[in-house]
Amino acid sequence: MPDVDEFAGRTVLVTGAAQGIGAAVARGFAVAGATVAAADLDADGVAALAAELTGAGRTVTAHGLDVADRAAADRLVAEVEAGAGRIDVLVNVAGILRTGAVVDTADADWDALFAVNAGGVFAMSRAVARRMIPRGRGCVVTVSSNAAGVPRQGMAAYAASKAAATMFTKSLGLELAPYGIRCNVVAPGSTDTPMQQGMWASGVSTKDGVLTGSPEAFKVGIPLGRLAEAGDVADAVLFLASDRARHITMHDLYVDGGATLRA
Repeated sequence: MPDVDEFAGRTVLVTGAAQGIGAAVARGFAVAGATVAAADLDADGVAALAAELTGAGRTVTAHGLDVADRAAADRLVAEVEAGAGRIDVLVNVAGILRTGAVVDTADADWDALFAVNAGGVFAMSRAVARRMIPRGRGCVVTVSSNAAGVPRQGMAAYAASKAAATMFTKSLGLELAPYGIRCNVVAPGSTDTPMQQGMWASGVSTKDGVLTGSPEAFKVGIPLGRLAEAGDVADAVLFLASDRARHITMHDLYVDGGATLRA
């Protein structure tokens, strides 16, 4: 975790903040002194997080948001800037998962994955970038997935949506570099979150299978022999958003215990 007050005086907007990686990211920035705007479709969830974290000098506000609604994304960014001041850091965490063979993938599932996982990153990043450019400063971090870089059986639609978000963020970083704005990607592997646990509950995968691999699915295990915790991913996000990473942009940082062999 960063030093206390490393982000003091900065405002950070985190989507998908009600649980899992998003909640860990919001918590990390709050502990590090940032004013945090936590957004999620689960309005009750982010309200509970804000209530937990606010106090002892920390300020966390809760905002209900469907990132697939581009007008809502614009309104939220304007609302946060009007209330907390300029947004210094945007972290795109909001995402959904649909699994299944391509031939069984419904149009609605494909559309939903791209609307949230790619469209949400586009809408939020565009809204924030328009305000960061005149200021000549800012940072965007997108939480993608290692599935964006390595084929996975039963996850083609999800992987494609995450690959789109990854390349969008890198391209955005190239466009915004002349303005001093950095854009980076964090690509987690299997992480002990409600999304991962849901895959086990539905029989899509098992914990042992994730750790040891599945030869019949052409999937290696995790060389480090452990699942990531949400905080492991949050630490990577906070590093890339910090001044310690001031010369890093358009980078794709895999946080997967070596699971992709960085293929």
